[in-house]
Amino acid sequence: MEKKWEEMSAEEKQEAQFQKLLAPKDPEGNDLKFQSREAEAAYKARINRLKDAIQLKRPPDRVPVALFPSMFPYMYAGMTVQEAMYDYEKCVAGYKKFVLDFEPDFPMGAAGPGPGRFYEILDYKLYSWPGHGVAPEHSYQCNEGEYMKAEEYDLLLSDPSFYFRNFYLPRVFGKLAPWNMLPPLTGILEMYGVAFNFIPFGLPPVQDAYKALFEAGAEALKWAMAVGGVDVELATLGFPNIFGGFSKAPFDVLGDTLRGTRGIMIDMYRQPDKLLKALEALTPIMIGLGLGAAQQTGKPFIFMPLHKGADGFLSDAQYKEFYWPTFKQVMLGLIEGGCIPLPAAEGGYNTRLKYLNELPKGKTLWMFDQTDMAAAKETVGDTICLLGNVPSSLLKLGTPDDIRDCVKKLIDTAGKGGGYVMGNGAFFDEAKPENVKAMVAFTREYGVYK
Repeated sequence: MEKKWEEMSAEEKQEAQFQKLLAPKDPEGNDLKFQSREAEAAYKARINRLKDAIQLKRPPDRVPVALFPSMFPYMYAGMTVQEAMYDYEKCVAGYKKFVLDFEPDFPMGAAGPGPGRFYEILDYKLYSWPGHGVAPEHSYQCNEGEYMKAEEYDLLLSDPSFYFRNFYLPRVFGKLAPWNMLPPLTGILEMYGVAFNFIPFGLPPVQDAYKALFEAGAEALKWAMAVGGVDVELATLGFPNIFGGFSKAPFDVLGDTLRGTRGIMIDMYRQPDKLLKALEALTPIMIGLGLGAAQQTGKPFIFMPLHKGADGFLSDAQYKEFYWPTFKQVMLGLIEGGCIPLPAAEGGYNTRLKYLNELPKGKTLWMFDQTDMAAAKETVGDTICLLGNVPSSLLKLGTPDDIRDCVKKLIDTAGKGGGYVMGNGAFFDEAKPENVKAMVAFTREYGVYK
């Protein structure tokens, strides 16, 4: 008798997830039809190569190679970022060209540019994007601010869902501003007086907000079908998209999107107890975000961009108190649920490496940007799988020989014995195509395990 999911160990859940990746389904739930036997063999080889690397084994043939770009595929295809965000056919065509031309083992998926029309419909304020505050040829930019006020911690703690609906979302989506009039759902209890709770839904501004929401939902669905379609097509050609969803460290949720950098830095001194309670409250929400996405997509890798924990943002004492405990809890919760956390340690993470040994072995994949990879291999190479470290600046300004030298050094240090995936260290918009090709080709040539 097969074990139920809840009865499985974390190791058994991870194995089950990899077996699902090795037997992919089409959107209708049928076995995926590969376009050739060679494509099917390449697909399975890529998954097994990655599986062995994550589990800290030496892959059967060579070091895997991943490309995680930002807007490079679309620039490479000769379009502006604005075109990629508004013309979904162009977007997926550009992404397909990128994958087929460079042939990485693990592309990240075509969702990167996002749906520009969706942002317009809801009047999104957290970001500026091409045509809306940013030039057509450039990537979008975050507009950091205090979207949660310093005095609102108790509101967040008492009912996070109510806080996000009535305070945070109306501030970052202009069209949802009328939601601040909606009652808490927990107040809708009995027949006597229950109708009073529904009066706001009859007000024209609230109804207009919901009309905008429905329109935005239709646009998001149109976009998702386009980008999801090209991911399925690329899978039939042998290129798996492993990404199942997204989550964050609780400190970054507050520091990136709610309180902002300035706000959360002040809170560590002025109201540390409430900050710690808020981080604890956000932890199960972030676990649920990742687990829910993985269940919906059927893919176990949960991407986690890391920001405020990088070297220089926090002292070691602050990192230990405010950042690491809840971040660790989120990763452990994801692992227990069968997911594979993929944190992207933007900037340097050299002073944080020692903490990563507290994680279970062979359960996470870490993308490193400016971290010393020799030190990472020595410190945590027996615990986590390392990814990346090819500098974006080198991809843009270097030569193919520079890239080959960099790749060789990384394979000789981080790739020794397995537990390493070659890749860029940070998302890149601009690069010389010959440099990107050199990174992939030389990894295949030099990164062979003998």
